[in-house]
Amino acid sequence: AEMDILLEGSPISTDELWNNATYPPMGSFPPLPPLLVNPWDILLCSSGTLIACENALVVLVIWQNPALRAPMFLLIGSLALADLLAGLGLVLHFTLAYLLRSDSAQLLTVGLVVASFSASVFSLLAITIDRYLSLYYALTYNSERTAAFTYTMLVLLWGLSLCLGLLPITGVNCLAEESTCSVVRPLTKNNVAVLSVSFLLLFGLMLQLYVQICKIVMHHAHQIALQHHFLSASPHYVTTRNGVSTLAIILGTFAACWMPFTVYSLVADYTYPPLYTYATLVPATYNSVINPVIYAFRNQDIQKALWLVCCGCIPARVAHRARTPSHV
Repeated sequence: AEMDILLEGSPISTDELWNNATYPPMGSFPPLPPLLVNPWDILLCSSGTLIACENALVVLVIWQNPALRAPMFLLIGSLALADLLAGLGLVLHFTLAYLLRSDSAQLLTVGLVVASFSASVFSLLAITIDRYLSLYYALTYNSERTAAFTYTMLVLLWGLSLCLGLLPITGVNCLAEESTCSVVRPLTKNNVAVLSVSFLLLFGLMLQLYVQICKIVMHHAHQIALQHHFLSASPHYVTTRNGVSTLAIILGTFAACWMPFTVYSLVADYTYPPLYTYATLVPATYNSVINPVIYAFRNQDIQKALWLVCCGCIPARVAHRARTPSHV
């Protein structure tokens, strides 16, 4: 039997109700509410948290261990401190951007991030210079003159990084004129271009220094091998070859992380989709995640200090491990 429903006292069949019903056209439904938080910003914040935790451990170990005061460890500490501040800057930028939504807060956090990442790149260059000098002037490397040169490099690199970080705060920004913005607001196109060109110059200098390091190391290994009257089977040759491979990995990792964002920021401006900026900026932050692994956690003296901090002992395999050229 046909089912009827009572509507205002009149029986209306179910078929009539469906036939007379009106529906909104396709696409007229209200859109879903936009995401409150950009997933890319969450990724940057997560990366900053990991960076801060890793490098805080390195800074703590070097700070608490009086034996880690050689120029090499001071430079590694400078690198870790720069990356630590960069990680904190990413976290603060995320927090203040979604809580305060203030231009002043944005300028402060962007300035901190610029200064920190600049100090990180400059510290990498200083470490490369230190490694080159330790091989070229092997007999006088631990002199007081070397320590003074190291302190001079630290003062210069942090002073220059601070100046670069202060530029957005002191008025070199695009808040007043949107057309001058770069891919990273509120940095101007000219500001980012200067940073990118400086990075390319520093990368070229680091590449040249690492080529010289490889030549010196290979020359030393060849001389040792000739003294033993064999070359390809020499353990010194094998470990030196590993050391050269390590240098290639270090430089390749640095270039893979920073080069995409550097090149993109030179050719793009604020009109480009933000997706491209995030896609090139996120890998650049990963360099600060990798730095402690390459420069700190692989170092035997820092490894021993880490074991002492974590468990109060040093495993025998760590205590008696021989240092090889692959740890250059």
